[in-house]
Amino acid sequence: MRATTVKPGWVAVALALGLATAGCGGKPGVAGSAYLDPYPLPRDTLTVPVREIGTYGGRFVIAATSGPKTFNAIMANETSSSDISDRLFAGLTDIDNLTQAYVPLLARSWDVSADGLTWTWHLRRGARFSDGHPLTSDDVLFSFQVAYDDSLHPSIQDLLKIKGRRFEVSAPDSYTVVTKIAMPYALMIPAVGSLKIMPRHILEAAHRAGAFAATYAVSMNPDRVVTSGPWRLKQYVPGEKTVLTRNPHWVGVDPQGRRLPYLEELVFLIVPDQEGADLKFRAGEVDGLDNVKPENYRWYEEHQKDGNFTLYDLGPSLTSNFFWFNLNRVRDGGTGKPPGSPCVDPVKYSWFSNRSFRRAISKAIDRDAMIRSVFFGDAEKNWSSLTVADRVWQAAGVRHDDYDPEGAKRLLANLGWKDTNRDGYLEDGKGHTVSFTMKTNSDNRTRGAMMNFIQDDLRKIGVRCVPTPVDFNTLISNLRQDFQYESMLLGLGSAVPPDPGMAQNFYRSSGLTHYWNIKQPRPETPAEARIDRLIEQNVTTMDMETRQRTWAEIQNALNDECFVVWLPVLRAKLPVRNGFGNFRPSIIPHRLLWNIEQVFAKPRAARA
Repeated sequence: MRATTVKPGWVAVALALGLATAGCGGKPGVAGSAYLDPYPLPRDTLTVPVREIGTYGGRFVIAATSGPKTFNAIMANETSSSDISDRLFAGLTDIDNLTQAYVPLLARSWDVSADGLTWTWHLRRGARFSDGHPLTSDDVLFSFQVAYDDSLHPSIQDLLKIKGRRFEVSAPDSYTVVTKIAMPYALMIPAVGSLKIMPRHILEAAHRAGAFAATYAVSMNPDRVVTSGPWRLKQYVPGEKTVLTRNPHWVGVDPQGRRLPYLEELVFLIVPDQEGADLKFRAGEVDGLDNVKPENYRWYEEHQKDGNFTLYDLGPSLTSNFFWFNLNRVRDGGTGKPPGSPCVDPVKYSWFSNRSFRRAISKAIDRDAMIRSVFFGDAEKNWSSLTVADRVWQAAGVRHDDYDPEGAKRLLANLGWKDTNRDGYLEDGKGHTVSFTMKTNSDNRTRGAMMNFIQDDLRKIGVRCVPTPVDFNTLISNLRQDFQYESMLLGLGSAVPPDPGMAQNFYRSSGLTHYWNIKQPRPETPAEARIDRLIEQNVTTMDMETRQRTWAEIQNALNDECFVVWLPVLRAKLPVRNGFGNFRPSIIPHRLLWNIEQVFAKPRAARA
């Protein structure tokens, strides 16, 4: 068997999923203006076969309901940060959202040995960071070193291991990186591509000093944030906006050899919530919405012509919705609680850790009624992290607990719980009222409506649920750091590509997004140990039949335990104003901005 070589192709830079809207307000770089490239092109340019040759200038304004917590791409864990940092930094490979083909990025090509264990990545000669410093194999090695730092344990780390073993990474010269793995890995290309390349010459000293996690803080002078992607940071005003501008050293060019991006600025405008984003669009201040409330779909359908925009119906979203109960245990004594003790009240932990309780909660929720009310009919039931939108990986026939209120009551009665004081709510065997709080991010009105719906349904089986909306960054701190919550309603944005192996961080018991009990030193339940084994089997074979079988088993194991309670997924209908070229919405995230470096603002005369 001969080694295979992947030839250079074009790139579509992808963003992590999050709420986003777009606008063309402001004067910088008037659309159609000339752009004088200040630097010579690199030897190995990345030619992007754009649909239309664009013009330079203009800006694209995106509304975000939360500001970033960091500009550090390796440490970013929430979409409010990664939507921005994924624009600032690039990896060796990427994926074309429309064809789902893997394509080169900072690597111009790669070779694979016949046994699939040695991958050789050939970097683009002449590639540079935004400060003009050469980007070489030293930077790739440094980025792997950071990703493998156990004191940091960034979320990318789980993708860069096979059977718990790290890749062997070496660099025979400045433009070649060799990775050796213990066994074949189905996700090798997207895993390596997910590692954003960070500048060694800027960040190595901080990493050696144990301060890498604090680098590229939002308080940093924008000029000091040196980037590897198509954009660089121009300005950050807390609570107001983040402004990106083109990286003048970016390797990407159009077929005429003109450097990309076409736009001069990409602005993330912070708005209070979905309502604020909607108002911005209706007022003509933004050009696209990535997260429209379903109750507003009809307005957008009816006003496309007079508003000069198009409403794209992309079908069911790849973003899942679900909630879970806090099963985290204290890993050290820093919280004031002894290691191993529950992070929540022990009484409630005894409920949450009971499979029958979790199943009863799932059976109590009338998802069909939720679709009709909360989603105005524009949603579908879903029982997996890879939603019904993923035609390759959706697990047809996966086991689940759908609406069965009488079954829910029987499960709770079997626990010995009764409404002894006749107040409408059950008490457990020790007389404690069965009640818990549920948190979600206050800026997402649809999630708030789902939470209120759940409260009403649970009341019918005698369980009190107290909705507790909080701001997004507080929610993330509760989720990952202080564990100050009882239950939480969020979701998972699709990885790119939408493949079960890309969600290892969610399924593995050691993962940072194994939400209900993150970063377990070893699996704490037999079901989680089994899921760990199954995900290992799934990603270490190239046989699609085996991958499909193990994926179905993973879903069944997760749903049998009801570690998460799945909720419907919205149909994605996205309005985009007709003033931009090369705009190609995709169901894979980022649905509007995945190819933003190709997008250009049409001169106003051409928009009429």
